[in-house]
Amino acid sequence: MNSDIEKAKLLIKSESYTCVLCLEDKVYTSTERGVKPLLAWIDSGMDMKGFSAADKVVGKAAAFLYVVLGVKAVYADVISESAEKVLTENGIAVEYGLLTEAIRNRAGTGFCPMETAVKSISEPSAALEAIRRKIKELNNAK
Repeated sequence: MNSDIEKAKLLIKSESYTCVLCLEDKVYTSTERGVKPLLAWIDSGMDMKGFSAADKVVGKAAAFLYVVLGVKAVYADVISESAEKVLTENGIAVEYGLLTEAIRNRAGTGFCPMETAVKSISEPSAALEAIRRKIKELNNAK
C-alpha cells in the first residue's frame, strides 16, 4: 500500500482542498480550481517526481500535467476515460471514485475547455503548450 496516496486521499476528502500532493513528510495543497495548481507547481520548477496526488477532477489536460510533474500515483474523485488512459500509458498508478466519458465545463453546457484543448494530443509537452494557449485565449476573452 502506498501511504502517500492514502494520505493525499484522506486530505482531499477531509479538507477543502482541490488538489493534494504527498511524498513522505512533504505535503503540497491547493484550493485553486482546474489546472491552475498543477501549472503553478510546474512553473515553480519544484521536483514532484515520486509524489502521489489526489484531485477532485482529473481530465485529460490535468493528466498530462501530472505526467509532466512526474508523479507516481493519482487518485481522482472524478476522472475522464481519456485521463485514465494518459496516466496509465505513462506508468502512473490510477485510482478514482467515478469514471466518466469526459469532463464537462463548470456551466454544464459542454466539455471542459482544457479537455477540448488537448483532445487530439498524445504528447505531454504538446499538451502543456496547448493548455497554456487555451488559458491565454480564455483570459483575453474576459
